[in-house]
Amino acid sequence: MEKFLKIPVTGEQYQLVSATGIVLIEQGSTTTVTITYKGGNTGTDVVTITHKDDSDGSEAMRDAIQNAVLAALQTPWTKPAYTVTGLPFDVTGIAVA
Repeated sequence: MEKFLKIPVTGEQYQLVSATGIVLIEQGSTTTVTITYKGGNTGTDVVTITHKDDSDGSEAMRDAIQNAVLAALQTPWTKPAYTVTGLPFDVTGIAVA
């Protein structure tokens, strides 16, 4: 069963990011969180979530994304998208590589 995070992006509408198949979520820098997915035929996919600068260097954004993934996976199968709220920093972009 697929689950998705429905993430608000500044200046855009919500973006859906898969909450399944994740092997690692990490704070890439003071402005990015990366989500790495287990590889398939095309190799490993990485989603980079760019957010406003966390000059303190905390991992609050990573923690918030991890908590959202856990919450999404606990919802009933009839609710495939989990709306992410209360992020510590505004998301400014999402990219897949």
